[in-house]
Amino acid sequence: MKINNIINSIISSLGRKGYKIDSKISNYNLFVVIVVKISELLRGLILKLFLKSSSGLIFLSNKTTIKHKNLIKAGKTLFIGSNVEINALSKNGISFGNNVSIHRNTIIDCTGGIRSIGDGLVIGDSVGFSPYCYIQVRGKIKIGSNVIFGPYVKIFSENHNFHDPDLPVNQQGESRKGVNIESGVWVGCSAIILDGVTIGKNAIIAAGSLVNKDVPPNCIVAGIPAKIIRNRKNNNQDEK
Repeated sequence: MKINNIINSIISSLGRKGYKIDSKISNYNLFVVIVVKISELLRGLILKLFLKSSSGLIFLSNKTTIKHKNLIKAGKTLFIGSNVEINALSKNGISFGNNVSIHRNTIIDCTGGIRSIGDGLVIGDSVGFSPYCYIQVRGKIKIGSNVIFGPYVKIFSENHNFHDPDLPVNQQGESRKGVNIESGVWVGCSAIILDGVTIGKNAIIAAGSLVNKDVPPNCIVAGIPAKIIRNRKNNNQDEK
């Protein structure tokens, strides 16, 4: 129990207020977790040397690919899981807030080629990316604080122009409006968010939804394309 209290205190000091380890975890298994975290912390200390700035601890798992590290700013406590790929090449780079978690096999791709690099990515505090997310940063993507992304979520901040039917799409250029996800949003598993979308504060995107237009604050949306099914501040009213 004393070990749990010490670890809870350390986690709290890193910015995760109120976080408590499950009391059902045995001392042995807790020891295994600590050993893994120490190895991740050592890798993170090396990564810190190459970042543009970092104000806290970094926990870095194995088999990660991080390109253009000098364009990344990290806040207090950043966790990067195994097999994560990050390409930060963009006009404004990547800015991670405090307590950001990026779990395994997630890809953050700021630039597909050097012909036209992306704008940049800004992430607030206490944001979590579940495994296998894909974030395509071409136009600017801004993510607020306390945002949760389920597994396999995809975000795209670019669209191909296709107005001329006599010209191949790959010769008509692209448009980049950007994506803005405000604080308190929950994006469910396998949801897709397209370029030009703003998702309002405390909204919920149901699993498997395709979001191609703005979502008002506090609304729950679902479907392909996503439509409002409920306002969280008025649980008895459905919206079509």
